[in-house]
Amino acid sequence: MARKKGDGVTIVVKKYEEGGGGHHGGAWKVAYADFVTAMMAFFLLMWLLNATTEEQRRGLADYFAPSNALSSGSSGMGQPFGGTTMNSVGQMARDAGAIRAERGHNPTRLDIEDESDELEQPPTSSRQGPPGEAEEAQRTVAMAQPGQPGGGRQGAGRDQGAAQAAARDSDAARLTDMALRAELARREQAAMEQAADQLREEIRQNPATAEMAQQVSVEITPEGLRIQLIDADGQAMFTSGSAQPNDRTRALIRAVALAAARLPNPIQITGHTDSVPFRGEGRSNWELSAERANAARRLLTEAGVADQRFRAVTGAADRDLHIPDNPQAAGNRRVAITMLRLSDAPRATPAPTAGDRAR
Repeated sequence: MARKKGDGVTIVVKKYEEGGGGHHGGAWKVAYADFVTAMMAFFLLMWLLNATTEEQRRGLADYFAPSNALSSGSSGMGQPFGGTTMNSVGQMARDAGAIRAERGHNPTRLDIEDESDELEQPPTSSRQGPPGEAEEAQRTVAMAQPGQPGGGRQGAGRDQGAAQAAARDSDAARLTDMALRAELARREQAAMEQAADQLREEIRQNPATAEMAQQVSVEITPEGLRIQLIDADGQAMFTSGSAQPNDRTRALIRAVALAAARLPNPIQITGHTDSVPFRGEGRSNWELSAERANAARRLLTEAGVADQRFRAVTGAADRDLHIPDNPQAAGNRRVAITMLRLSDAPRATPAPTAGDRAR
């Protein structure tokens, strides 16, 4: 149908209103801001707890929760924290609001109190009785003191008894010390005898040293356990005129090192020669004997003997002959290795017999 001229035009207006629901709203922002504020307060509290001392925290607690509700502030100064900061030195808390107990005057008694409390008990009389055992003992001791009546003779007797007791104690201590020394000497003697028997057995059982058993002397002397390596005709321990040991001497000294390892005693080594003059310019039997003793020391050290155990290494030349009747005999050339005693009172032993030497 045709529209007539002059008819109005219909205009339709549509309005869209956005709602506040869903994630497009602004309520979450308020909640997030509260959360951030709470977290900031929490971290601030943690920082304060870490940055303050125990005394400062006590001052903070007393300020916000004073112990005296009637006072305006527990600090007594009208200022926060008692006028100090957390960086100040000293106690933050003040005791103005604390309860203090002070000693005052005695309370006044009232008339309304019980009159029975004011009644005084009648005094009781004491009666002297016979002395007991304690009193009797005290009187006896007092009478025995010097200067007391009748105590002079008893005091002198007591002094004499004390002197006798002191003398007995001194004798007992002396006997105890002597007994201890004797026991130590006995044990050391037994240890040396056992080491000597083991050394003789090892030399006999070892094929490398069995044929030289006759050239090894093992004996107990007042100085200690002495082991001598002695030359024989045709069987020398060292090369003639030198301090170079042969293979058999090395084997014997290794056996001696095993015996030395069983004892803690210090070691002394002495070299000896016969009376035949040394054939060499600028040298004598003194140098030769000392060099052989030092060579034995080096062999013992190589076998495991600690160097701190050596007390002395000397050469005696021909001044201490093993066979005095024949100064030029081969038996005078020897090296003596002695394990010295540790005890103060060594036991005297008889002269060595044939059984004291290894066979």
